[in-house]
Amino acid sequence: MPSRSPAARPGRPRSATADAAILAATREALVELGWSKLTLGDVATRAGVAKTTLYRRWSGKNELVVDAVAELFDELELPDSGSLAADIEGVVLQFAAILARPEAKSGLMAAVAESTRDAALRDRIRESIVERQKRLVVEGKTRAQSRGELSAEPDSRESARTADLIFDMIAGAVVHRSLVSAEQVDAQWVHSLTQVLLYGLTGARDDHA
Repeated sequence: MPSRSPAARPGRPRSATADAAILAATREALVELGWSKLTLGDVATRAGVAKTTLYRRWSGKNELVVDAVAELFDELELPDSGSLAADIEGVVLQFAAILARPEAKSGLMAAVAESTRDAALRDRIRESIVERQKRLVVEGKTRAQSRGELSAEPDSRESARTADLIFDMIAGAVVHRSLVSAEQVDAQWVHSLTQVLLYGLTGARDDHA
């Protein structure tokens, strides 16, 4: 799906080409230099833009790195596989594949570590990554309800809370296994995770998924 640029600031119109070059250069620098050595000046040089162009868009390294990583997660798409179980497994495998990329791994881990002492950065991560990707949960639930796999939730607030919980369970499990435990997120593990999740949602396992 198309990437989303960070919010524009007052001034001259944004250039999508420049934004894309800057975010790509940031990911390249993360792989080669790591978080601690990455500078906005180096990113500007790699992207072939003036430093002023970069500073007009991002006030500092933290938000730049978050937006560069967020663009990777915007690549996630929920497959239409015909069943809730298959849809979940498909998107979780995509998520794990993105997390395995060096630029995503180093950028996300560094940003999360920095956010423990930076409330504004936590908000940026929540807005740019977490809230944007909850769309996948909402889409998956809606599709499963239309197929009769899940019951509709008349209370919109309860539905939103359920979506938040599903996202937290999936994202938390995959991030912990791949980035903290450094274990492989393979098809068998994803299938087992999906079965646990489905049991909570429907009260019944789908052993034929």
